[in-house]
Amino acid sequence: MASPLHEQTSHLTNESEVRRAKLEQIRLSGRNPWPSYLPTNSTCAELLTKEIAPSESGADHIFSVAGRIIARREHGKSLFAVIQDRSGSIQLYLKQNTVGEKNFHEFLSLVDTGDIIWITGTLFLTKTGEKTIDTQKWELLSKSLHPLPEKHHGLSNVEQRYRQRYLDLISNRETFDKFVKRSKIIQNIRSVLTEKDFIEVETPMLHPIPGGAAARPFVTHHNALKSDFYLRIAPELYLKRLVIGGMERVFEINRNFRNEGVSTRHNPEFTMIEFYMAHGDYKTGMALTEELLERTVTQTIGKSEVEFGPFTINFKGPFQKLTMKESLVSVGNLSESEISAEQIDATMKKHGASHANTQASYGEKITALFEELVEKKLIQPTFITGYPLETSPLAKTDDQNPSVAARFELFIAGMELANGYSELNDPIDQANRFKQQASARDGGDAEAHLYDADYITALEYGLPPTSGVGIGIDRLVMFITNTTSIKDVILFPTLKIKHDE
Repeated sequence: MASPLHEQTSHLTNESEVRRAKLEQIRLSGRNPWPSYLPTNSTCAELLTKEIAPSESGADHIFSVAGRIIARREHGKSLFAVIQDRSGSIQLYLKQNTVGEKNFHEFLSLVDTGDIIWITGTLFLTKTGEKTIDTQKWELLSKSLHPLPEKHHGLSNVEQRYRQRYLDLISNRETFDKFVKRSKIIQNIRSVLTEKDFIEVETPMLHPIPGGAAARPFVTHHNALKSDFYLRIAPELYLKRLVIGGMERVFEINRNFRNEGVSTRHNPEFTMIEFYMAHGDYKTGMALTEELLERTVTQTIGKSEVEFGPFTINFKGPFQKLTMKESLVSVGNLSESEISAEQIDATMKKHGASHANTQASYGEKITALFEELVEKKLIQPTFITGYPLETSPLAKTDDQNPSVAARFELFIAGMELANGYSELNDPIDQANRFKQQASARDGGDAEAHLYDADYITALEYGLPPTSGVGIGIDRLVMFITNTTSIKDVILFPTLKIKHDE
């Protein structure tokens, strides 16, 4: 039997228009398309755990759930549908004899896939053994005015998935589960650090002076203060101020902003954890980083190995450790003489390595060669140490080799994941390095640090020997969820503004 609504709207070809036309019919039926909530006592996943023998009904147990309809099929005076909530999905059965003719036909003609409904009923097993809700009552909670993506293919348009993440979450359960896992990863990181007596803090997002990393900042203007501010590129200098103040173990998980390119590995707005531990050095930072990553991965997925693209990455420590020069020889296949001060220019030219600063120092050239020849080949977790001082303006010199910084970076699958130092706590040395950075900035290096006089004053009050580490949360999530594009692990990645045509 065709419904009156079907007869009135059969001429409409746009399904969204059909759904809008149903609104008046819904109101005429006495229903509110967007009413207040109704209480539930179960989730879909909880119902699926209930034990029901095939020959028994669940008549003694009435359950109420709410969810979005993601599929339906009609069978004369009955129908089956699937609803989905945060926990998963379950099938429901709606029969005219149970809910009444009026309620049945209103569901049939007014309710669409995408609508959110509340139902109450009992559980039974179908002939095929599928656990199903035998619906006794139903209510519309939220009318969807647009159809969902085609159920067999989900949301296949990549840009639409990023721009309309809500549709991606509805139609691609894999996406939903990935972001649930991201949340668990962050929870596990917090658990490990709080167990070790770290406290979580929040520091400013708006900085009067950008600092803490070599990056181009975003600039904004505060009208009331009549001053320019910068979206933070890193929280480092504020966190170290807290260590100076006696908060000896601190961490922050939050966003950083860098006015740089967009790629499968970079997003201008990204999440990092930075932690600082008084009475430690870069070696204690490496040890804690290794433990933190191994425990986080194992607690999240139950094992230390993850599949990432064509690679199997093992987060079980100890990780490989190489100096930058050692890696150029053992991984980059260069000879000792090729990376000597006398031959490095010829070596860079031969391998197409370059540096933005035409007056680059020897240390900067070594780093450029490393980035060109080694970085992408580091697949298993590998700590690189022996960084040039010129590229490490906030790190102490290495006591065992004063020509390099007491610093490490961790690389996995060709990507930098972590960066750590023995934090520079000599205010005179730090002031001189800031001056050198300021000169480099005047020479055209837009990523060089500015001089931060207040931070120098803070150092003059005394920063204890401190280990500091930053870890990219988005990239860690990529590894653990086997995701090769950073946009797929950020709920709302930065996209080019789409102007209406």
